[in-house]
Amino acid sequence: MKKLSFEAAMDELEEIVHQLESGDEPLENSLKLLEKGTKLSSYCYTMLNNAQQKVTELSKLEVAEKEEVSNADQ
Repeated sequence: MKKLSFEAAMDELEEIVHQLESGDEPLENSLKLLEKGTKLSSYCYTMLNNAQQKVTELSKLEVAEKEEVSNADQ
């Protein structure tokens, strides 16, 4: 899968959902859309998980820095 932004991947996933919900797609195409949608969903989940880990790391760093400043003031 080409590298997409999170927003672009979500937009593409939403379009796939609309196509599948319409019920107008032939079975073979629906299966291809489902496969692509599953890959996009996994891609978005991974991106969100990575972002969450980064936020957690930054929060821990901020707490550690505040503790250092607090200890230096004493």
